[in-house]
Amino acid sequence: MQLPPKPKVKKKKFWKFLTVLGPGLTTGAADDDPSGIATYSQTGAQFGYGQLWTALYMLPFMIAVQEACARIGMVKGKGIAAVVKEHYSRPVLYAVVGLVVVANTINIGADIGAMASAAQLLIPVHFVVLTLLFTIIILLLEIFTSYKAYSKILKWLAISLLAYPITVFIVDQPWPTVLRATIIPHFEFNFAFVFIITGVLGTTISPYMFFWQASQEVEEEKDRHPTRPGKLVGWQHIKNMRIDNTAGMIISEFTTWCILLVGATVLHGSGVRDINTAADAARALEPLVHSFPNSGFLAKLIFSIGIIGLGLLAVPVLSGSAAYAVSEAFEWKASLNLKLRRAQGFYGVIIVATLIGLAINFVGIDPVKALVYAAVLNGVAAVPLLFLIGRIAMSKEIMGEYKSGLLSNIFVWFTFIAMGAAAVAMFYTI
Repeated sequence: MQLPPKPKVKKKKFWKFLTVLGPGLTTGAADDDPSGIATYSQTGAQFGYGQLWTALYMLPFMIAVQEACARIGMVKGKGIAAVVKEHYSRPVLYAVVGLVVVANTINIGADIGAMASAAQLLIPVHFVVLTLLFTIIILLLEIFTSYKAYSKILKWLAISLLAYPITVFIVDQPWPTVLRATIIPHFEFNFAFVFIITGVLGTTISPYMFFWQASQEVEEEKDRHPTRPGKLVGWQHIKNMRIDNTAGMIISEFTTWCILLVGATVLHGSGVRDINTAADAARALEPLVHSFPNSGFLAKLIFSIGIIGLGLLAVPVLSGSAAYAVSEAFEWKASLNLKLRRAQGFYGVIIVATLIGLAINFVGIDPVKALVYAAVLNGVAAVPLLFLIGRIAMSKEIMGEYKSGLLSNIFVWFTFIAMGAAAVAMFYTI
C-alpha cells in the first residue's frame, strides 16, 4: 500500500510563514528607499568592492536592533517615544523626538527630490512641478487611504528592486574577488571612505525604522486586542515577530548587497566614480536590458519605477514615524487607520514634515547628493537613539520577562559602538 504524499504539510508551513510577515517585511522594504539606493550605488561606484562586506556584517546587527524595537512596541503596547516619556525625563524625550523629526524631514525632502529626478528621465516636466505633484499624491493617499491598502499596492512596485539581483547574475562577475570582498572587511582611514560608510550604516540602521516598526507592532496588537494592546503578548507572538523581522531584514540586506555589487561592477568597472544625476545611477541597470533596442531608456524606466515606487512607500513611513513620535510625546491620538478628524495632530505632523521636506528641494541642493547627505545624517542621529533603545530593551523594570537576552544585548550595544565610532571618525577626518 502506497503512503499518501505530503506536499500539503509543506504548503501549510509556507502559508503559515506568509501569515506572520507584516511590519518587519514592510520596514525592510522601506529601508531600501531612494536614499538607500543612491548611497549604495555611490558606494559601489566610488570604492568598487571595497565596502561590499558591510552588507553581510550589518545583517545580524540590523536584525537585533529592529527586533529590540519591535519587542518594545509589542510588550509595552506603546511606541518608543511613549515608553521614553514614561521612564525618562522631558529633556530626553524632546531630544529623542527632535532627532527623529529633523532626520526624517530631511530624508523626506531628499526622497521627494529623487522621485522627481527619476521621473524626469521619462517625461520632460519641470522638477518643481514633479515635486509638487508627488507631494500632493503622497499626502492624499496617506491621509485619505488606509495605509494597509496603500502599502499593498506599493509593495508590487517594490518588485522593481529585483532588477538589481537579476543584473548581478547577468553581468560577468569576478566571483572569487566578490566573495573575498564580501567576507573580508576592508577599511581606509580617510574622510571620503568614512563619510560614505557612515551613510551606508545610516541608511541601513535608520532612526525612522526604529520608531516605525515599534509603532506598527502596536497597530498589529490593537487589531488583535483593541482594548488591551501589549497585555496579551506571549512568547509565540514574540517568535512570530522575530520570523517576520528576520525575513524582512534578510531581504533588505540581500538587496543592499546586490546594489553595492552592481554599482561596483557596472559603474566603477566602467570608470564612473561619482554619481551626479539620476541618469548616472540608472546606468547601473543597463546590462539588464543591453540586448534590447533602446536599452538606455529601458534601464532608466526600470530605475525610475523603482525609485518612484519605493519613494511612495518610504515617504509615508518617514512622515508617519515622525508623527507617531510627536503624538506619543504629547499623548495625541495616532494611527494611519484613523480618519483626519479623529487624529488632527497626528496628520498635522505628517503634513508639516512633508511640506518642509518639499521646501528643502528649493534651496539649491542637488537631489542625488541630498540622498547621500540624508543617509549620513541618519548615521549620526541613530547613535544616541541606539543607546536609549539598548537601555530600554535590557531593562527588567520596563520589559519584565521579555527583556533582552545576552545575544541581543551584545549585538545592539556593538551596533551602538560601531556607529558611534564611524560618526566620530568621520568628524575627525574632516
